[in-house]
Amino acid sequence: MILGLTGGIGCGKSTAARAFVSRGSRLVDSDALIREQVLTSPVIIAAVSARYGSDVLSAQGGIDRGQLAAKVFADDEERGWLEGLTHPALFAIWRSTLATAPRARWVFEVPLLFEQALENWFDFTVCVACSPQQQLVRLEQRGLSRELAGQRISKQLPLARKIELADMVLWNDGSAAFLQAQVDTLVASLPGRC
Repeated sequence: MILGLTGGIGCGKSTAARAFVSRGSRLVDSDALIREQVLTSPVIIAAVSARYGSDVLSAQGGIDRGQLAAKVFADDEERGWLEGLTHPALFAIWRSTLATAPRARWVFEVPLLFEQALENWFDFTVCVACSPQQQLVRLEQRGLSRELAGQRISKQLPLARKIELADMVLWNDGSAAFLQAQVDTLVASLPGRC
C-alpha cells in the first residue's frame, strides 16, 4: 500500500507522517529529498546558478534555499521552471526507493500532490487540514512572517479543494492525541493494515 499524504502548509503533514511511521509504514519525505538530495546535486546547482546567478548560492557553493525561495515564490513562471527542473529528479528517487521494498507499506509526504496531479502514484490519498487561523499561527511559530506565510499559502491549491480531492481527511485543529486517534482509525480501515 502506498499512501500519499498532503495538506496545506502548516497543517501538520509531518506530524501525521510520523504517526503513520509509528504504526509500521515507511516514510518518504518529499521536501527532505528535495533539500538533501535534489538541491545538492551538482547538475541542479549548476542549472539554478546559470538561471539566477551567484546570489542564490551559499558561501559554500550550494543553493541558498531562502534566496531561491524569494525568487520563485514571487513569480509563478520561475516556480514552474524550478519544479520542471527538480521534480523529475525527485520522481527518480521515489522509483528507486519503492524498488527497495515493493511490498512494504509506504507513506509519501507530498505537499504538492494534487497541484502536480500525482494521485496515480498512490493507492490512497490523505489530506491533513486545519483552520486558516491555526495554519497562520503555526507558520508564524516557524518564523515566517504573516506576509510570507500568506504568499506561500496562496501558491498552493486551496485547502478546501485538497479536501475535496483526497480519499480521506485528517482534521488537525485539536490535540496531538486527537490526530493520533484519527490516524489509528484510518490505519485500521485500510487494506493491508498500512
